[in-house]
Amino acid sequence: MSSLALVIAKRYLFAKKSQNIINIISMISSIGILVGTAALLIVLSVFNGLNIFVGSLFGAFDPELKIEPVQGKVFEADSVFVQEIIDLDEVKAASCILCDNALLAYQKRQMPAMVMGVDSAFQMVTDIDSIIYEGRYLIDSEQFDYCMPGAILADQLGARSTSVASRITLYTPRRTGKINMAMPEKSFVQEEASICGAFAVKQVDYDSNYALVSIEQARRLFCYDGDEVSAIGLRLKEGTDVDALKEKIMLIADGRNLVVNDRFEQHKSFFRMMQVEKFMAFLILTFIIVIAAFNIIGSLSMLIFEKKESIGILKSMGASQSLVTRIFLFEGWLVSLGGVVLGIILGIILVLVQEHFGIIGFANSEDYIISAYPVELRIGDVFLVFVTVSIVGILAAWYPVKAIVGRYYNQSSEE
Repeated sequence: MSSLALVIAKRYLFAKKSQNIINIISMISSIGILVGTAALLIVLSVFNGLNIFVGSLFGAFDPELKIEPVQGKVFEADSVFVQEIIDLDEVKAASCILCDNALLAYQKRQMPAMVMGVDSAFQMVTDIDSIIYEGRYLIDSEQFDYCMPGAILADQLGARSTSVASRITLYTPRRTGKINMAMPEKSFVQEEASICGAFAVKQVDYDSNYALVSIEQARRLFCYDGDEVSAIGLRLKEGTDVDALKEKIMLIADGRNLVVNDRFEQHKSFFRMMQVEKFMAFLILTFIIVIAAFNIIGSLSMLIFEKKESIGILKSMGASQSLVTRIFLFEGWLVSLGGVVLGIILGIILVLVQEHFGIIGFANSEDYIISAYPVELRIGDVFLVFVTVSIVGILAAWYPVKAIVGRYYNQSSEE
């Protein structure tokens, strides 16, 4: 019965109509669905591209996995524990990190900052070399103490690696001991370092707040004399199952009250906000498609009116009301299906063209990190758009077709 209904629906759809306006409205309905479908797929792909692009910026500074304490600022990371993690097959490199707040002073300027002490493996765990704004990365030098602030922080301090007087002073309150009110300056730990350059993640939170120093100097500054670290950063081998590796690390860290975060979890609030924005854009464009789908109601209503005599003929031949209803439901679905398929094809073509050629760019692109909108096509989004718009088309036709066909079907029996 369903195949018969589909065959008759296709005949009705492509048959010549007595009123040309019916064909015009059907075409407008299909074009509306087409444009809405393409727009929905393109917008979802843009959000995918932005997610990947921003994630790549974070990836230059943040490790793939970060082991952090559940409570407190630091935890004990003895050499045995760190070596056990490095020896895991999935781990390519591991770096110990010690972070805390400090005051940076350069000549007559002072700025608070998050001082991040890193060891010599930090370059292997991150892509810090790719975001050096000026100067050279010398934090792992064993002969001198160097400091590398973020680009915005360096500008605020007026600090340059090329300056003759490029020494920066770091202050932090003593973590242990009593405060001497007669000599308050003794209550602060003071360290000096030479500015070797600046990095630019292109994210304000990093570039205006962070400064890199060696982990040895950070331990002196924050008054730690053991194996305390704020985090252990890991770089993984290609093809690693991240979730499985997390479980292995937690078994090694049993009883240490630690948590293992991937890049998404390290910036959970940001990526969650991006997901919410993507979902809201999806809802808004779906609502626009719903409005466009109402044109299907108009074209179907006129078609059913034109075919009301055919409804009587089908009934006299033994067709049930449900069969006749399915015929016009299939016709409404075919109108929307044509728009969906063509819209997805158009959307895929436009996304691929943008991805490979960057046709749509930013005005004054020299002021931006990238010159064109980033996009990424995902099969899951294609499937989601197809299912969503198809359901919208079916629902838009369901009630009016059922109501109108039922009325004409009953009228034919009375006549």
